[in-house]
Amino acid sequence: MTNTFINNEQNLTPTIICVAESTHYLVGKVDSLNNLMSLNAEKEVAVTSSLTEAKNYLRKQNIFTASLEFQSAYDEMCGLDAAQPCRQTITF
Repeated sequence: MTNTFINNEQNLTPTIICVAESTHYLVGKVDSLNNLMSLNAEKEVAVTSSLTEAKNYLRKQNIFTASLEFQSAYDEMCGLDAAQPCRQTITF
């Protein structure tokens, strides 16, 4: 089962973002321009304290597949170009 939202002819992918050395995960949907937005138009992007909590949040929204993205700021901190984030599609 794939979970892709279609909004104004645009595909929106459910996404969990983990930032290196951070204690939280961001949960929302990503558009084709890589903008993260809330799953619900009225709310903000969800913030959870674990990957398990992020998956449970999506399950409550009847979403069972998402893109998991790991980001690191280390390259930028060292003056290098930002590396492309590591992404994987997960099913839960």
